[in-house]
Amino acid sequence: MEPKVSIIMGSTSDLGVMEAAAKVLDEFEIPFEINALSAHRTPEAVEAFAKGAKARGIQVIIAAAGMAAHLPGVIAAMTTLPVIGVPINASLNGLDSLLAIVQMPPGIPVATVAVNGAQNAGILAVQMIALGDAELAAKLEAFKVNLKTKIEKANNELAQIKFRYKTN
Repeated sequence: MEPKVSIIMGSTSDLGVMEAAAKVLDEFEIPFEINALSAHRTPEAVEAFAKGAKARGIQVIIAAAGMAAHLPGVIAAMTTLPVIGVPINASLNGLDSLLAIVQMPPGIPVATVAVNGAQNAGILAVQMIALGDAELAAKLEAFKVNLKTKIEKANNELAQIKFRYKTN
């Protein structure tokens, strides 16, 4: 089994957040790898990873980083693969990470999800891969229908709750 998605984080302290992306990929049966690389502490390893990812069959990279949060942008600068950035709430409620990842210069895009939004990063990776995989697209469609069904069920349950002044 060869990975199609690579989950990269600045340090293993980000694993608690990034497990959400791994769970999504597991649910959709997409092979993935998880590694820790640092744009500041292991720049040579980041360069080797980014430049070699496509040749290894990686289709999407999910890169998480906190504080200065350069990892997603540095990776995006060295590959043509789509990079999804996950800002980690390491300081300043994650605002520093969010701004560092989302404010990329022209030509070096990083798709960015919410602070600690690894689950959405996983879903976005699935959506990207599903563009060329009909079976995966069908699973994704079922997933989206299930989200709708959950809300409809919640509204049915809320309709049963009675208050004197509740109008629905």
